[in-house]
Amino acid sequence: MPVAGIRPGTHDQPADLVVRNAKVHTNDPRRPRATAVAIRDGLIQAVGDDADVVPLVGPDTRVVDALGRRAVPGLNDAHLHVIRGGLNYVLELRWDGVPTLREALAMLRLQAERTPPGQWVRVVGGWSADQFAERRLPTLEELNAAAPDTPVFVLHLYQSALLNRAALRAAGFTRDTPDPAGGQIVRGHDGEPTGLLIAAPGALLLYSTLAKAPVLDEADRIGSTRHFLRELNRFGLTSAIDAAGGFQSFPENYGTVMELARQGELTLRIAYHLFPQTAGQELDDLTRWVNTVRPGEGDEWLRLNGAGENLTWAAADFENFTEPRPQLGAYESEFEKAVRLLTENGWGFRLHATYDETIRRDLAVFEKLAAEGLFPQGNRWLFDHAETVSPASLDRIAALGGAVSVQNRLSFQGEAFVSRYGAPAAAEAPPLRAMLDRGLTVAAGTDATRVSSYNPWVALHWLVSGRAVSGRRLAAEHNRLSREQALELYTLGGARLTGEEEVKGRLTVGSYADLALLSADYFSVPEADIAHIESVLTVVGGRIVHAAAEHQGLAPELPEVSPSWSPVTRFGGYHATPAPSLTAPSLTAPSLTGVRQAEGVLEAVAASGEQHAWRAARGLALPGQPQVPLDPCFF
Repeated sequence: MPVAGIRPGTHDQPADLVVRNAKVHTNDPRRPRATAVAIRDGLIQAVGDDADVVPLVGPDTRVVDALGRRAVPGLNDAHLHVIRGGLNYVLELRWDGVPTLREALAMLRLQAERTPPGQWVRVVGGWSADQFAERRLPTLEELNAAAPDTPVFVLHLYQSALLNRAALRAAGFTRDTPDPAGGQIVRGHDGEPTGLLIAAPGALLLYSTLAKAPVLDEADRIGSTRHFLRELNRFGLTSAIDAAGGFQSFPENYGTVMELARQGELTLRIAYHLFPQTAGQELDDLTRWVNTVRPGEGDEWLRLNGAGENLTWAAADFENFTEPRPQLGAYESEFEKAVRLLTENGWGFRLHATYDETIRRDLAVFEKLAAEGLFPQGNRWLFDHAETVSPASLDRIAALGGAVSVQNRLSFQGEAFVSRYGAPAAAEAPPLRAMLDRGLTVAAGTDATRVSSYNPWVALHWLVSGRAVSGRRLAAEHNRLSREQALELYTLGGARLTGEEEVKGRLTVGSYADLALLSADYFSVPEADIAHIESVLTVVGGRIVHAAAEHQGLAPELPEVSPSWSPVTRFGGYHATPAPSLTAPSLTAPSLTGVRQAEGVLEAVAASGEQHAWRAARGLALPGQPQVPLDPCFF
């Protein structure tokens, strides 16, 4: 199709794809801005003005007119449980981005009706009660009413899980089921489980209960992962570092992405970590791995990046902020053996470490090995999370050549963090500015899918605004990043953790052809609208893997979701809630703006009515009367 001003040329190496008429942010200080990008053989062939790429347009070149949209390097989530998330994506009902509990319960009720006998309805992460207009969790009565016969499991962060009566039966919980270490099965006066499980403070009880639900067969696991990767592409993600995690065993649970890589069907570049799963067996597992594979081997699509985010279970500090900080026992001896083994064999690693108390103990082990000349020996290593890391610990990390990967967990857990540690502590959690001031490599991600949402723009909004999903501003002004800095953490930051900064994270000649064309200009939209951005065109390795809006149809279609009753077939993934300022100019006309406002009022009235009914059922309001609180001080 002819494009104004561009005619096929005769260049001996014509581009495969040209994106023109864009506002290109390159992440390259030598040429920070451009209007066009040419791509050949999966790499950036040219970056410049439209006139610079005209000679590269041949008869078979696909030319995409960006229509003046913002283009950025493909996003790279530096801490995403993408492998585990892909294996379960089509089984999960996502409450990510849903604005009201009323709507969330309606989704659950509809899904329960569609779910066949023997299967569960699962709401697993990516949401918080703080995002709902009602500012509360669903009650067990509401879950039982919504799904009287279908097992329902609702995970809320690393804090708790809610099970309806059918799920209690399916999971085998009875009055005789003992509480596991680090977890609590809440019971009624009769001794029977109520359906509330609490991480106290460890999440093992929550995850082991979820593991009792049915799983997909191999064919559906492949389909589920393909759809999940496309969902990530929807937001402009082109790379991710998989942080492994509990109940993700190697090699069994890695087989799906390995098969997709063999078929050339990955639409996201994945660097993965290996996580010893069995307490007491960690050194045996690590020894087998270091004698089998080496980090960095693989290719640009699938590669091993090291061990972690646990090396030994005894060193893990769980982060349920509604519970006190866990008091860890002695773990240094086995931990030192694990670090020594990895370092001697050229393996880097990442460590889950929420609290400074844990980070200090880990650093003492590293410094002991460094004094022997054994650490870090050129191996990449980093701390994950680090919400309460101290300035002194940051100095020690810098001295040992370490890095930090930060996530927007306080977007979803911020209110709980403030309640326990106070607003001043939340203002520095984690201390982003202090990390950057020390010259540390810092990368950003989400820790999705069981805590934060996988939507990277929610995380970028948090880095820039410091606000939780409740709307509360947590981060101090000096601890918030500019939009350019935040984007660098989400592109080049992750590339530095995998040693790919020369070919990933920038739009420069010779780099991987990974980019996203955005639904709105990240650099100019109002701050609150950053979280509503999506990609309208995502390119990975020169292939268009996601296309929407005016580019609809340019990406290959995926097979239908299987099983057919999957929540994804009815509700999709992340619940998009476009901000008014991101809509087309015609949609800001007073009449349509008034419609949106009226719809908002209706939603608020409905939520208010349901809240009144909920209060009345508990004797906190007068049934059938105006909503006057039944306050014992006055009645």
